[in-house]
Amino acid sequence: MPRTDLSNADFRLALQFVNQTAQHIFLTGKAGTGKTTFLKYIREHGNKKMAVVAPTGVAAINAGGVTMHSFFQLPFRPFIPGTSNSWSQSGLFTDESALLKNIRFSASKKELIQELDLLVIDEVSMLRADMLDAIDAVLRHYRKISRPFGGLQVLFIGDLHQLPPVVDKSAWEVLRNYYQSPFFFDALVLKDCSMVYISLKKIYRQKDAAFIDLLNSIRNNMITENEFNVLHKRYEPGFQPAYGEQYITLTTHNARADAINKHELAKLSGSGFSFEAEMNGDFDPGSVTAETQLWLKKGAQVMFVKNDKGENRRYFNGKIGTVSGITQTEIRVRFPDETGELEIEKETWNNIRYHYNREKGTVEEETIGSFIQYPVRLAWAITIHKSQGLTFDKAIIDAGASFAPGQVYVALSRLTSLEGLVLYSRIHAGSIMTDPRVIAFSQAELASFQLQERLQQEQAVFVLRLIEEAFQWSKISAVFRNHYETHGNLLIQSKDQVAAWAKHMLDKVEEDVLVAEKFGKQLSTLLLSAKEDGYGPLQQRIVAAGNYFFKEVDLLVNAVEKRKTESRKTARAKKYAKELAGLERTLLLKKEQLKQAVRMSEGLVKGLDVNDLFDLINPVSPAVEKGKKEEAAPKVKKGETRRLSLALFRENKTVTEIARLRGLAVTTIENHLTSFIVTGEVDIHELVAQEKIDPILEAIRVAGDALLSPVKESLGGAFSYLEIKAVMKYREKTLN
Repeated sequence: MPRTDLSNADFRLALQFVNQTAQHIFLTGKAGTGKTTFLKYIREHGNKKMAVVAPTGVAAINAGGVTMHSFFQLPFRPFIPGTSNSWSQSGLFTDESALLKNIRFSASKKELIQELDLLVIDEVSMLRADMLDAIDAVLRHYRKISRPFGGLQVLFIGDLHQLPPVVDKSAWEVLRNYYQSPFFFDALVLKDCSMVYISLKKIYRQKDAAFIDLLNSIRNNMITENEFNVLHKRYEPGFQPAYGEQYITLTTHNARADAINKHELAKLSGSGFSFEAEMNGDFDPGSVTAETQLWLKKGAQVMFVKNDKGENRRYFNGKIGTVSGITQTEIRVRFPDETGELEIEKETWNNIRYHYNREKGTVEEETIGSFIQYPVRLAWAITIHKSQGLTFDKAIIDAGASFAPGQVYVALSRLTSLEGLVLYSRIHAGSIMTDPRVIAFSQAELASFQLQERLQQEQAVFVLRLIEEAFQWSKISAVFRNHYETHGNLLIQSKDQVAAWAKHMLDKVEEDVLVAEKFGKQLSTLLLSAKEDGYGPLQQRIVAAGNYFFKEVDLLVNAVEKRKTESRKTARAKKYAKELAGLERTLLLKKEQLKQAVRMSEGLVKGLDVNDLFDLINPVSPAVEKGKKEEAAPKVKKGETRRLSLALFRENKTVTEIARLRGLAVTTIENHLTSFIVTGEVDIHELVAQEKIDPILEAIRVAGDALLSPVKESLGGAFSYLEIKAVMKYREKTLN
């Protein structure tokens, strides 16, 4: 796994879409471009309450999440959209009615689903379209929002050129009446919403340009005869690696891989040792690539199946070594071209479930099962399927004519170079079977400047959505209603008093709900013309409404505080106190939302850049409880972020250097610098050559539009986005 590379423009762009918009995203990229690294980064640094799911147990454990079927209680039968159809009644399929009827979510699980901001679906190449529609049905029902996915942002991660979804032929005969293909992108829900396609392009696994070009040709069904000839120079059907050369064989079937490993292990002299995995709680051993029963001997070729979590990164997922010493309590491994030995320790794989901590306002991970074993397995052979995500310097590909779609690309792209490849069988043109529907879908990827433009549009929409959501009172109502309906479960005396207080508070909240709904209608109207009106009327109404609701929240908080004080005198009130703390936390989160709405409305009136508006937003709560507190990075004071960029520019730093130093997108730095053209603090000639100014001005005049797209398209590649934006600001200044 590559270390986080924040200088990667595509990586940063994807981060902004995740953190600063509500846009659905498909994040893809060739093998070795850092998709797993991106997921790890947003899990650790994201500002949204998120859950990670995947189609299979192995993918879920690798992603640090849970399976889709367990999270959403999905049946393993195919899903048919709609309700009451004969196929569902046959018992071979399920539909929306049957799906929702059989779900048994607890109250806490319902609350979790309602509280999520972001759902990540990893290894989406294996996700069938009908399963995505089933997820949509569950989310709409339990979030009580009719928008796609119940209004939840979804991030899809995966490479459609790798292993495809599995669908039974008889099932597809029925599903084809509803879906154009089994791929996730043909789900009906995605016909009703937009999704941006972002591709990570920087390759970290391979450095050889010729090999990269060959992989691209295979990926796109465009391999030439000459490239086939280059590939088949690696064809050596009788090849037998010498001891210690550390080749691994990639094959299509588990039985073949197991047979090779057992045969090679048996050839070694000396005693064998068996290491039994320790399993606790709820854990499916089939969801990890580590062995439940690990058999090793001295001299065995092994592969690590987990990344080293230490700073030195002594090993990574897929690194191959040789057992140099072994007892029943110790395993030592030696790597080629490295001195010394590594004594390996057992690792733990956790099965988790998510729950919402109302008291803290966080989505937390709870370990419900674990698998403890040495993080190695025999590595003379492995299946292509299990090799996904791994990196090898040397590999023998032994698949004959049994390649499934995507397997050629998966197998070859595990290698760091062509020099380490050996083919036991020739690869036929028919084996390179990238589905044409996948290639057609890849055409949906926007050009870089279009993605930047889309980002700015979606950021602006997201800011207004955050303002609108601040004045929605449905969550407060749901929390107090749940408290009223479940107070009988609390082990506390004086339940009549508890019930009376809960009913009084619910009635008060319902009064506020009516006011919020009335204001919400006004706000929706104001938002339609907010930009044209200079945001002034919007800001005035938000400040007035904010002041009203601040007082209402304070009244409710004071009532909860008073009740907390009174309940301390009551026996067995610990659980009740925790419940009251949760109510108070919900109210304080709402107050913070209201404050943010006021700050953002003031920023809009001042004409702050959309990126500067996000500097006004403090995360309402951390996305995931990490178990230990991380020191927060010092926050830039309001209004200073652009000036920091200007100061670095005055130190003769380039835009790219400033972006890297500040951990911001290049477009953000461009917006910072061009804003100073209007104030006169940056001269247009510092950013644009004199001979380019007039052609850009003419293109703007002809386009008759302030958007970048038509201007950029008319000017072509000789003019950069920065130059165009700078001239737009220069024009704005001269017109004023």
